[in-house]
Amino acid sequence: MELEPGSLASKDDSCRPALAIGELERALLRKDNLFHQVLEALPVAIYTTDRSGKITFYNRAAAELAGREPQIGVDEWCVTFRLFTPDGNPLPHEDCPMAVALKENRPIRNQEAIAQRPDGTLIPFLPFPTPLRDETGELIGAVNLLVDLSERRQAEEVRQHLSAIVESSFDAIVSKDLNGVIKSWNHGAERLFRYPASEAIGKPITMLIPADRQDEEVYLLDRIRNGERVESYETVRRRKDGSLVPVSLTISPVRDGAGRIVGASKIARDISAAKESEYRIRALMREVNHRVKNQYAVILSMIRETNKRSRNPDAFERDVRERIMALSASHDLLVSDDWRGANVFELLLAQLKPFGSEERISMSGPSVVLGPNAVQHLGIAFHELATNSAKYGVLAGVSGQIVVAWGIETAETKLFRLTWSETVHSKIEKVAHSGFGTVVLTRVAPQAMGGTGWIQHHPNGLVWTLEAPADLVETFPANSSVA
Repeated sequence: MELEPGSLASKDDSCRPALAIGELERALLRKDNLFHQVLEALPVAIYTTDRSGKITFYNRAAAELAGREPQIGVDEWCVTFRLFTPDGNPLPHEDCPMAVALKENRPIRNQEAIAQRPDGTLIPFLPFPTPLRDETGELIGAVNLLVDLSERRQAEEVRQHLSAIVESSFDAIVSKDLNGVIKSWNHGAERLFRYPASEAIGKPITMLIPADRQDEEVYLLDRIRNGERVESYETVRRRKDGSLVPVSLTISPVRDGAGRIVGASKIARDISAAKESEYRIRALMREVNHRVKNQYAVILSMIRETNKRSRNPDAFERDVRERIMALSASHDLLVSDDWRGANVFELLLAQLKPFGSEERISMSGPSVVLGPNAVQHLGIAFHELATNSAKYGVLAGVSGQIVVAWGIETAETKLFRLTWSETVHSKIEKVAHSGFGTVVLTRVAPQAMGGTGWIQHHPNGLVWTLEAPADLVETFPANSSVA
């Protein structure tokens, strides 16, 4: 079969538009498929709509953010289940940023919203709805990118929480760069160093370091540059008024997002009170050591003198035990008042309690607070007097009375004077029959208080008198009387 000239050409020409249209469609499909693959691969939520707002595409990240599978061609404006404004008010889908972008044919920016998933989870996000136009500028739809703000919000909450902790901390918290320039300054730093933040930020940290300790900053910065943390570094820093304050420093490296060390965070704690307590404890330990040694001497003297005058081991053991218990009673009074002292009335009651019959003793005098030394030695004297009375006098049940009186006499110097006067209705034996009592009353106790003591005997009793400088006896001046 012969073809007419030009007939093939004519047939080819008639097929050419159909072939061209098919290739164009396939090219567009390939382009659209590639476009969707790119969007699907992106780690951020993206979806598209037509000009009426119907969802035409969404990627996996958008479904994960929404917590649901949107329905193509059915869902409008948004892929999310429910929407709220940042302050928690419901936001209808037809009023969401994507709807506004399509209705007003313009991009919408900086309008945050909150998406609620079907399971109730709330996700703060930032949308970027942008209209899509054809080659003639006609609106054909829109694309929206949703940025999940959850991690950013959490980081912001953590930052605000840490900031609140720093600002409310009683300790001084300061940051500085690697040149030693102050970058932040909390209220604790203002209290400790007495510089307001406006006078500290931007200034060298060396303004807080005394002249003789300037080399510490070089040492500390070298350790920070090496990534080391410095803990419990005790030193001294200078306040704005020039006064010095002992501090304990904890210093940690500060790193940037890439992990590079860019500065240091410093916590300074005022340890003035701790240092003062440490000093007081050491002073107290020295004082306790001194007093214990004194007590050893007193106890050894008791043992020695008691041994000289004891008739047998049983009497020796009994007398030593009773005298040490009397010394212990005086110590209890001192301990209960932090070793500051005790008044005469309390001391008398403490020493007379083991003997009973306190109602047969009359006490009168001002409220003289005895110093620790006077409490111990006057307590021993009262014990010896009470022991003698319990053996031979009023406290043994003999009819009579004991009168104890004391006072401060003012002449050229203040003089403390105390008398123990015991009167019975029959002849009384000498005080402290063993002899140790006489030694205590006339020598040991008076001399320990820088004074003198003597005993006057009479047929129906005795009087013991003690006189000593008031400033060696009392802790505080007399101010009231007891009867």
